[in-house]
Amino acid sequence: MGKLWATYVGNTMGKCVLGYFLQHVDDKEIKENLQYALGLCKEYIQTIEAIFKQADFPIPVGFTDDDVNLEAPRLYEDDFYLHYLQYLGKAGVSIYSVAIPLVTRKDIRDFFVKALQDTSKLMVNVTEALLSRNTSVNPPVLPPPQGVDFITKQSFLNVFFGKVRPLQGLEIAHFFGNLNNDITSKAIITGFVQVARSEKVRQYLERGKRLNQKHIDLMSDKLSKDGLPFPQSIDHLVRPSTEPPFSDKLMVYHKIDMFSMKIREYANGASLNGRKDIGVLYAKCQLDVSLYVEDGANLMIDQGWLEQPPEAIDREELHAGH
Repeated sequence: MGKLWATYVGNTMGKCVLGYFLQHVDDKEIKENLQYALGLCKEYIQTIEAIFKQADFPIPVGFTDDDVNLEAPRLYEDDFYLHYLQYLGKAGVSIYSVAIPLVTRKDIRDFFVKALQDTSKLMVNVTEALLSRNTSVNPPVLPPPQGVDFITKQSFLNVFFGKVRPLQGLEIAHFFGNLNNDITSKAIITGFVQVARSEKVRQYLERGKRLNQKHIDLMSDKLSKDGLPFPQSIDHLVRPSTEPPFSDKLMVYHKIDMFSMKIREYANGASLNGRKDIGVLYAKCQLDVSLYVEDGANLMIDQGWLEQPPEAIDREELHAGH
């Protein structure tokens, strides 16, 4: 129930955002990728609605036509959409891949397997489009090792005293993945800040933007110390429009969703790292993001925007009712 609920709400949000992007796109290849992604959102919404109706499960409100203004002027350039679709694909893969081993009902498990396959196809297409435009910054190519070797010193893990070893392949790859997430997130939020209606929401989004920049600086610094390149800002792909295409509710939820994915991505980076300073960096980033997500949830509760996910029966309340 929980995974289907989250997938439904997330795809109603995706439908609003992608529908608006499709109003303002010139590049044929980018348009096709947006249409494919929007088609997936609509298909998943229909499939989950059918499952919910069959089980007499209340269909979540999620996000509706009231949360998007398709007539609003263009807020982002075409190339931005590819970076956004890359994020969207990562978020989908993250949810669907975790759901597959957790779900026991065959029809629902089959749904998540199909969703994972569809989303993987989207990610491949988007990556190809980014590469063809030279707008994808990949981790640097490392020379192959001279031979098989084993670590003989504890100093491999230490960085606080003495000589610091260079970053290894997995550490570099995860820095790049996380930097790309933060750079896309900062561009999205730059647009959101421009169009937010409520001052409270604008302040919350501004804080998220500062957090993105802080984490970009921390990770870029680690790469530059080893003479490695790092991805650059895409904020220039945000237009100066101030007319809101999205509701404040959608924009706050979007950032909560995006920062929640960052918690998972930072944890992945931390789990595959072998240097203590990198472990400390990821722990700080995770704390920042966790506090931001909590404050975002409180903001949504205050505004009456946060839907109740499915939960277990409260036995104590049942008892108190008697």
